[in-house]
Amino acid sequence: MFNLSKLHGKSRRGLLITPHGNIQTPAFMNVATCGAIKGGVSAFDLKELGCKVLLCNTYHLHLRPGDNIIKTLRGLHAFTGWTGPILTDSGGYQVFSLAKLRRITEEGVEFASHINGEKIFMGPEESITIQSNLGSTIAMAFDECVENPAEYSYAKKSCERTARWLSRCKKKLDLLNKHKDTLNPHQMLFGINQGSTYKDLRIEHMKAIRELNLDGYAIGGLAVGESIEEMYATIEAVEPAMPKEKPRYLMGVGTPVNILEAIYRGVDLFDCVIPSRNARHGQIFTWSGIRNLSNEKYKSDDSPIDEICGCPVCERYSKAYIRHLLKSGEMLGMRLAVMHNLYFYNTLLKKIRTAMDDNKFQDFYHQYREILGSRI
Repeated sequence: MFNLSKLHGKSRRGLLITPHGNIQTPAFMNVATCGAIKGGVSAFDLKELGCKVLLCNTYHLHLRPGDNIIKTLRGLHAFTGWTGPILTDSGGYQVFSLAKLRRITEEGVEFASHINGEKIFMGPEESITIQSNLGSTIAMAFDECVENPAEYSYAKKSCERTARWLSRCKKKLDLLNKHKDTLNPHQMLFGINQGSTYKDLRIEHMKAIRELNLDGYAIGGLAVGESIEEMYATIEAVEPAMPKEKPRYLMGVGTPVNILEAIYRGVDLFDCVIPSRNARHGQIFTWSGIRNLSNEKYKSDDSPIDEICGCPVCERYSKAYIRHLLKSGEMLGMRLAVMHNLYFYNTLLKKIRTAMDDNKFQDFYHQYREILGSRI
């Protein structure tokens, strides 16, 4: 169930009620692809960093250690130690990212495993079964993410197939949620809107899939080659066709500025590897802008990464020390940088929610939309 409590223009303040706890929205989902954040950050660390939702990858966990093994170990919550909501993506993104290793048919997609080349078939039913075995809070429907730019005719056919796959996902999950041995009999299902950057396809596809009355709806197929302007224009085009009483999730996006702009345009949920991936290479997000710790000027800087940040890293360590660790290839350097960036992202969303509660989101938006993307 989703309760929409406030509107600020198109920006939305809400509460998503799930079997594993409530999610205050807007919210950022921390990406733990194989059950952990890259950089040595555990589920127990995430609680201290303000994480509200964990995101895990269906495709990767199916390959290793195997969803059946995770099911015997009582699901992702017991496996990872994370007690809050978990969203699992469907494996559909791998249809895009593993383009050279795939074959798409109406039934589903045949992959070659990136680990050992073994042939794997995944369709709507297989994806939903894997996610049911993982016991996640929210399962994502199996879809095809086309490249941008894509030919109009192919994007249209892909949308139609993704809509048919969505119906099969819903049917399969309804059956699995009734099984006695199902780990989470209240598992939720989000559908995914596709259509490349063609506004008419996006709107047509959204109108078609909203008829299934799912638990939530995602905008997929963005941040995969289009310009920032095209991404924002696509959100603006499809937003009026999205059910107002359901949560809206923008998949794989993005930078702090991307998130702020998408919230301004009516989106509720986000995920992205940017905070952890960029941190491992020394790119740090702060309330004054983006900082590159590899710069020589931080070699003797004994001040924290961000003077006004309250994260455990900024309370204890200096720029000089973390830079030294990163330059030395020490895992601790990556861990500390990742922890800071995740804390920043989670705190950013918390501050946005507070600004909405105080009827000050417009002020927050105009204050930070330029600062957060600037480079120090």
